[in-house]
Amino acid sequence: MKLKIENILEKEADAIRNIPLSNNYNGITDLIHHHVHKLKGKLIISGMGKVGQVADNIATTFCSTGTPAVFLHPSEAQHGDLGIIQENDILLVISNSGKTREIIELIDLAKLLYPSIPVVAITGNENPSFREKLEYIVLTGNPREVCPLDLTPTTSTTVMTVIGDILVVLMMEKIRFTAGEYAKRHHSGYLGDKSRQGGQTQPGGMAD
Repeated sequence: MKLKIENILEKEADAIRNIPLSNNYNGITDLIHHHVHKLKGKLIISGMGKVGQVADNIATTFCSTGTPAVFLHPSEAQHGDLGIIQENDILLVISNSGKTREIIELIDLAKLLYPSIPVVAITGNENPSFREKLEYIVLTGNPREVCPLDLTPTTSTTVMTVIGDILVVLMMEKIRFTAGEYAKRHHSGYLGDKSRQGGQTQPGGMAD
């Protein structure tokens, strides 16, 4: 049991270490900054299934760190939620296969509504079917899932989460986000108390 757990941890760690450094993280950060912080649009993040839960988490993390973002369910978008998109917004889609039908349709619908909306994709596919519609592509390295069937999203969602963290941290640095600003957005709980104390690290480093 111990060896198996160690192997799983090592495979997950290897996948993170193999996330391509060639991804243009700074270019993407600049694009998000321009649309959200200069043009006063917002970051719209979308993904289907378990990947959608990762997208939702990335959106809420951006929000709490000073960059307005929302999660848009790609299926619900076809039933009216597409109306959340406004001029100057930017769309970040996540699809491990690069072939997710709902994501392909969402991009087409968003472009129909606002033809100039920039689209960025996080994917494990170097040539997704919507490649020509992207401003930037962020490759995950397409790691093999630790799921013994190589089916259940496990390692792939891990690296997607880490890529989201990279973009969030780069944006925090770009806008010089402070603990005081964090406190305005995260009033309650342990993190709210910590941020009001100037962000001083306390033993344990726990989140809410």
